[in-house]
Amino acid sequence: MSVIDVRRSHALDQAQARDAAETLARDLSRQFDVHYRWEGDVMTFKRSGVKGALNITPAELHVRLELGLMLRPFKSRIEQEIHAQLDQIIAG
Repeated sequence: MSVIDVRRSHALDQAQARDAAETLARDLSRQFDVHYRWEGDVMTFKRSGVKGALNITPAELHVRLELGLMLRPFKSRIEQEIHAQLDQIIAG
């Protein structure tokens, strides 16, 4: 199992952080066919070959994905997209 683990500090309020997470999730869902759902302030991701979560705290967004064998070749692309989206959202 290959892991993507991204932590990003933020100064957003809880509603802004949740909106940012929702934007990221919609984009990942569209690009990589990842399904997600909210469980409190934790968004869980799942599809065949990938599972993970995005946890929102008052100071940090933490994305952790576990990629199965078939998605390992896309690890770099997925990780780059997460970084790009978080940079855009937090700077927003």
